[in-house]
Amino acid sequence: MRRRRRAHGPGHGPGHGRVHGRVHGRVHGYGLALALLLTACTGGGPAGPGATVSPGASGDIVVASGRDVTGKGGIRQQLIDAWNAQQDREHSDVHARLVELPGSADQQRSQLLGALQSGSAQYDVVNLDVTWVPEFAAAHLIRPLPDTLVDADVIKSVASTARWGGKLYAVPFNSDVGLLYYRRDYLKQAHVQDTDLSKVTAWRQLRDLIDAVEAPGRSRPKGYEKGWTTQLGPYEGRTVNGIEAFLSAMDGAGLTDEDGRYTATVQQLTDGLAELRARTQGAYTLGDAVRSDEGESLTDFADGRTAFLRHWPYAYRTLHQSLSDAQLGVAPLPGRAVLGGQNLALAGSSQQADKARELIRFLTNKESERCLLDAGFAATRESAYTSDDVTCGVARTPGAASPSASPSRESADRMPRDDHGRPAYARTILLPALRRAVQRPRTPLYGAFTQTFATELGRLFTDDPPGDAELAAELDKELRKVLPG
Repeated sequence: MRRRRRAHGPGHGPGHGRVHGRVHGRVHGYGLALALLLTACTGGGPAGPGATVSPGASGDIVVASGRDVTGKGGIRQQLIDAWNAQQDREHSDVHARLVELPGSADQQRSQLLGALQSGSAQYDVVNLDVTWVPEFAAAHLIRPLPDTLVDADVIKSVASTARWGGKLYAVPFNSDVGLLYYRRDYLKQAHVQDTDLSKVTAWRQLRDLIDAVEAPGRSRPKGYEKGWTTQLGPYEGRTVNGIEAFLSAMDGAGLTDEDGRYTATVQQLTDGLAELRARTQGAYTLGDAVRSDEGESLTDFADGRTAFLRHWPYAYRTLHQSLSDAQLGVAPLPGRAVLGGQNLALAGSSQQADKARELIRFLTNKESERCLLDAGFAATRESAYTSDDVTCGVARTPGAASPSASPSRESADRMPRDDHGRPAYARTILLPALRRAVQRPRTPLYGAFTQTFATELGRLFTDDPPGDAELAAELDKELRKVLPG
């Protein structure tokens, strides 16, 4: 049996909370459901080490967030340092402090819910996964914000993740979208003439390319096992992959309406399951994918076990540290791709609301978003991708020597960049993908939804999976228990 190495993806973002068990019972109204979820999450105390924080110096604004994938002292910390320096120049006694929450995204969500409900942690700004905004807003744990904080420069699809009930409750900080990574060198070895896959729009085209790599009599690349891998383990990654398949089959029709009410039909679910089954059939999919998360699937692809990988934008920088531009390609995901990312919200218990709003405005302005893009995140503003006049004056110059650089002062960052310092794929691949991305169901009951959805989809990956129609009927029944309809 192959021993799997574990490479860790972002601690805060789509696809990091493990799903355990099945949600049972019908929920009567958001208030009761949220109360039950909060009780279950808090368990009467902190969720674990680092779950709560008290402010340091008087006047600190505490920002709670998941781990920064750009590393210790990464771009988020650099932006906060820049805001603190600005406060010093203005002779303000207020400073901001970043607190990174431990654990998976589900664990971080539990910590934030418990801390904000109980007041055990004095957070002022919380960095929320886009799927959490309705839940925190409906529970009155975050405050409405001025509409002016999200202007027309914010990518339209991304901007919609920040609102609930007709009000703005958060400001997009960094975004995310599913992308297709592939091995150019494997395709060339299979005599594929055109290795630019930016125009590939259907999964059957990917299967044709996999067939070319695995053609009888053709020597396969060293270490190669199966066509593609993704994140199908029993956690949010399975939900994301399922939603992408379902919405592709349903022509973009969502499972819920804008108010979070369940709207899908059994036939739509049947079509979605058929699409997911086709994408994950054993002839094309790495067997380990059914147990994989972001880190494990990234490692398997980097090790050469597959020719294709569905992953998030941060993988572009990570993979380029070991693969050259001639080996690695990236393209929009065929069909529908799910939108991810994090939004900054003002905690309802904050005693420094005015300064906290000022900090949120700074962290999400044009220059800050350009800094996030240059560092490897998906920026939330159009100008970060399209305006050469918008530059990052906060972080290290892209490509310059860094603390992790070699003794010769050559940068350790091997990510390809365009003439203006952006990631080379940002304008042509990433931005169009973000514009076309679709959302997961928006509901204050998202936690119950994703547990139910991922658990039911898990039956597809058993030794004796049910038929599409049978599983669709069961999925429909379970979703109706946890979502209003």
